[in-house]
Amino acid sequence: MAHSERPRGKCIFCGREMTRGGLSRHFESCAERKKAIAAAEQGDAQRQQLYHLQVQDAWGGDYWLHLEVNGTATLDDLDYYLRGIWLECCGHLSMFTYGGWSEEIPLDTRLDAVLEPGVELTHLYDFGSTSETLIKVRKVRTGRPLTSYPIFLLARNNPPDLRCMECGAPATYLCLGCLYEDDKAGLLCDQHVQTHPHDDYGNPLPLGNSPRMGMCAYCGPSEPPY
Repeated sequence: MAHSERPRGKCIFCGREMTRGGLSRHFESCAERKKAIAAAEQGDAQRQQLYHLQVQDAWGGDYWLHLEVNGTATLDDLDYYLRGIWLECCGHLSMFTYGGWSEEIPLDTRLDAVLEPGVELTHLYDFGSTSETLIKVRKVRTGRPLTSYPIFLLARNNPPDLRCMECGAPATYLCLGCLYEDDKAGLLCDQHVQTHPHDDYGNPLPLGNSPRMGMCAYCGPSEPPY
């Protein structure tokens, strides 16, 4: 499900919409983010290294996240988050590497032991119908976390503008039968899903803002904060 326009997303602090790269630069000057950091510094949470991660689907990059993660958190915490917001369907195995299918990094590894500006990791979920996620460290700062959770969502892509293959209205469902058997997009609106004939793969699934859509049994994210 590739798209010609670069997907935009919204800064969690000020609400400005930009591309993935634009937001990566924006956070450094965002006045509302600076206020949030100043407020967090008045608390009593442990000061630590905090890493700004740019996370994206390896196959096209239409789906992406900007995260701030605590250095004291582990790769297991990051795995849990990615599963919750993007990936979890059947409890598949997953792993982190320094690129592709290279040597696995243990999940109990602290993030501050593997992250520094410029480092790129790969996350692999499901070793059959694999979802591959690229993770790049953009910045690091020292301070008190913005949340009591190990990971804070800075921004994510807006849901792609997908259109019904029957009428061109906004799509809200995905037919796996069309996708797998008929080599069609399988995208359906609220109206055409009512009379769609395919049920070999179960009923059409509600669309979600995830690169896992249409793969295995994925049917949507967990409840925040994952």
